[in-house]
Amino acid sequence: MQPSNLRIALFSGNYNYVRDGANQALNRLVDFLLRQGVQVRIYSPTVANPAFEPTGNLVSVPSVAIPGRPEYRIPITLPARVRRDLAEFAPNVVHISSPDIVAHRAISWARRRNITAIASIHTRFETYLAYYRLEMLEPLVRAIMRRLYRRCDAIVAPAESTAAVLRAQRMNRDISIWSRGVDRDQFHPGRRDMAWRRGLGIDDDAMVVGFLGRLVMEKGLDQFADAIDLLASRNVKYRVLVIGDGPAREWFGQRLPDAVFIGQQVGPDLARGLASSDVLLNPSITEAFGNVTLEAMACGLPVVAADATGATNLVRNRETGILVDPFDADGFADALETYARDPELRARHGETGLKFARTMDWDQINSAVLKMYLRVTEKRARLARFTRRS
Repeated sequence: MQPSNLRIALFSGNYNYVRDGANQALNRLVDFLLRQGVQVRIYSPTVANPAFEPTGNLVSVPSVAIPGRPEYRIPITLPARVRRDLAEFAPNVVHISSPDIVAHRAISWARRRNITAIASIHTRFETYLAYYRLEMLEPLVRAIMRRLYRRCDAIVAPAESTAAVLRAQRMNRDISIWSRGVDRDQFHPGRRDMAWRRGLGIDDDAMVVGFLGRLVMEKGLDQFADAIDLLASRNVKYRVLVIGDGPAREWFGQRLPDAVFIGQQVGPDLARGLASSDVLLNPSITEAFGNVTLEAMACGLPVVAADATGATNLVRNRETGILVDPFDADGFADALETYARDPELRARHGETGLKFARTMDWDQINSAVLKMYLRVTEKRARLARFTRRS
């Protein structure tokens, strides 16, 4: 089988209506696949004013807004209209990227037709429950996800640390790695702009602690704020720069009244804000892969991160950053103080991280997914021939 023989039906809970690391990776994958001659059709919720134009052909799937989080939508059904479109496209691979209702329906559709089914993991959804006081539902959610993923031929995870968790949870036997790259034309140390920093009222000798991401509690905003509270008592000069927006913006602003909030940024403005920081603090434990961590490293910043999936595959402790127990606010503050008092260490760790980021090429990384599609599809075809002969 050649790449041009592949017809991929990609199901996404959020392909382009809200910008995040997961859908940026999916759009980059689709772009790569199209350049290899693969045919791709995407099925996802749509909105009137999406965050960005989609890569590839996008078919709208019915959805409803999530209560309390209306910016996100849940796909709810595969109506006759979408099923007809799917049948006419005639995929030989169905790829799901979020464990929602439509993903379950899509896998059932593929199974009935003996079509290869693939799942990609983009976040640790079960870890979100703790932030909404719903921990008691975690066993149920994990069981539902296990039923979905074990009906797939294979799973791709963004990091070995995440794959190890999936194996321990018995999600599937065939789990391989689809890592993430970084746009080095966008993110690099040359984006650093001290004049821009001064325009925000930040002194040159203040260590800028950056936060990058959507302002939602599951990104570890409480741990971030607690660490900054502790750092404030340690007689070091620092400022907090927050890049991003979201429903917890007011809460975060009240916790960090002296922080500089610049809202959601894209393109060169995003890279300038990140590169003009001095260290990234990323306390999130919900990541399957820390996209913002890699982007910070590409800008030459050391990273202080939670010792959890999404960071351990990127941050080499005491070499490119510092890993901290996820719920140790004192540990986060200690790490930040270390960098504030030792700019040379900060620069050395940043340079080492930059060298690593330069190895993360998107096309090379996405080629692993293409090879996985071909391998698993050929395996299913061999099994089908064997079954017919038997």
